Amino acid sequence: MKLSAFAKIAAIGGIAALTLTSCAANEGGSASGSEDSGTTSSLSGELVGAGASSQGSAQEVWVAGFQTANPDVTVNYEPSGSGAGRETFQQGASAFAGSDRAFKTDEISAGPFDGCATGDIVEFPAYISPIAVIFNIEGVDSLKLDAPTVAKIFSGEITSWNDPAIADQNPDVELPESNITAVHRSDDSGTTGNFTEYLAAAAADDWTVGSIETWPTEFGGEGAQGTSGVVSAVSNGTGTIGYADASQAGDLGTVDIKVGDEYVPYSPEAAAAIVDASSMEEGRTEGDLAITLDRTSTEEGVYPIVLVSYLIGCAEYEDAANAELVKSYFSYIVSEEGQTAAQESAGNAPISEDLRGQVQTAIDSIS
Repeated sequence: MKLSAFAKIAAIGGIAALTLTSCAANEGGSASGSEDSGTTSSLSGELVGAGASSQGSAQEVWVAGFQTANPDVTVNYEPSGSGAGRETFQQGASAFAGSDRAFKTDEISAGPFDGCATGDIVEFPAYISPIAVIFNIEGVDSLKLDAPTVAKIFSGEITSWNDPAIADQNPDVELPESNITAVHRSDDSGTTGNFTEYLAAAAADDWTVGSIETWPTEFGGEGAQGTSGVVSAVSNGTGTIGYADASQAGDLGTVDIKVGDEYVPYSPEAAAAIVDASSMEEGRTEGDLAITLDRTSTEEGVYPIVLVSYLIGCAEYEDAANAELVKSYFSYIVSEEGQTAAQESAGNAPISEDLRGQVQTAIDSIS
């Protein structure tokens, strides 16, 4: 097992070692963060997860709520990035993963999943958020850009802020003559995968490398580790532009993206709209709820650069105790209480009631 790259996670406690004083504790009160349930939790132990840094703020809220209802449980989530999280989960060094994309079907077939009793996994959308295109230009709070222009900026074809492609879409903005520094994720990132999937779909003539999680070195730009790294690099630079989970945009300038004939600013509502208009991927097992997003939608009010971040666990765990705690934690996350708590803290879009029903069925199937 190759765990050297994940020493920090191993130090936290490796795969979740749980003790259940009552197997019935995963139902009722233990699945909820509410202190009003009237049920005393008998869950105890440690649960380790790793993955998408986009979920970082939401995970902090979920962990706090779940541990309040289950005071003898410790949940540790390492926001190491989607790719690292999936690999850690596959190696059995974490009991669950967060990822800004679902496993591909050929990846599932190839395996292995060392903490699982079978080769089947459960994965479902748990965190839905727009990806903001953020920038730092003195005196400019907002820009309007279409997909081809965004693609050319991040591929290095457009290099100055007063380029006609930008200026023509922003006639009322005084743009500097300075160079553009495009900041990208240096780590294997599901956020990059979602961002480039949008570019590949909406600007195919200008973005020809498809949906990728590892940034092409030939495009240049400045690399930064994780969501926080990108935001920091854009904030501390001059004439910088990047992409990040919108909840982390802070006071930076943001881009309204052209959809049809209109420019749409990011919002949780606009992100939720495109998810509700999309369909489940075909060829998946019943517990594998991967969504195919319509990145080229021209419906009114839709924001197309959206991140659907997944939670991933085993369909059947080697240790039944792991299954009970993962089921309880996952159930709290997708509950109305858990989703509302994350929205208030991280600004994501709660999953819809219809989707929640499908997700809970998948969670209930974990054994």
